[in-house]
Amino acid sequence: MKHLPADQRPREKLLARGPAALADAELLALLLRTGYTGRGVVELAQDVLDRFEGFAGLLNIEAAALKGVKGLGPAKRAELLAVMEMARRALAQQLRDMPVFDSPAKVKDYLALQLGGREQEVFAVLFLDAQHRLLKLETLFSGTLTQTSVYPREVVRRALHHNAGAVVLAHNHPSGLAEPSRADEYLTQTLKTALALVDVRVLDHVVVGRGQTVSLAERGLV
Repeated sequence: MKHLPADQRPREKLLARGPAALADAELLALLLRTGYTGRGVVELAQDVLDRFEGFAGLLNIEAAALKGVKGLGPAKRAELLAVMEMARRALAQQLRDMPVFDSPAKVKDYLALQLGGREQEVFAVLFLDAQHRLLKLETLFSGTLTQTSVYPREVVRRALHHNAGAVVLAHNHPSGLAEPSRADEYLTQTLKTALALVDVRVLDHVVVGRGQTVSLAERGLV
């Protein structure tokens, strides 16, 4: 970046005008710091963003996906993974400190970060206390790319273990489309009935795709 005028270098630009003044590639370039022969760091950053469809896609990938990117050595991959984990923990902290009803968008963002990059379909549950604050996120079941077996008895058992007052159900669609199926709707009602027997409310069922999340509650299906 030394070839750039001082006021156009990402670090100097950020310090002078704030982070909002930087383009996506410039922000990522600050983290990567260097490129490789024939490819500057800003160009490398843009390559990474293009490959993973922007920050949303980058935040949702698994560690193995970074290994195939030229210019990302172990140190850079570790830094990217650390930033992703900090984002997840920051959202988790906010959900622990406030009722999830206060910020449904944060719930969807948090679940997208946790489930969006999975290559296998998984079913997870946000266990909430009586004030609907986050107690724990647990991935309870995993399956193939097209089917997951979910056992209501195990969901009830874990809810009792956490002394939960409510839950948010979630699963991912590795195909990328977040549109819920009829099977998703049926599963929601099955779990809602089972959990009601132990006085635990189902607040929502969130389906996570790639770059998209759908709330069944927002569609009146919970």
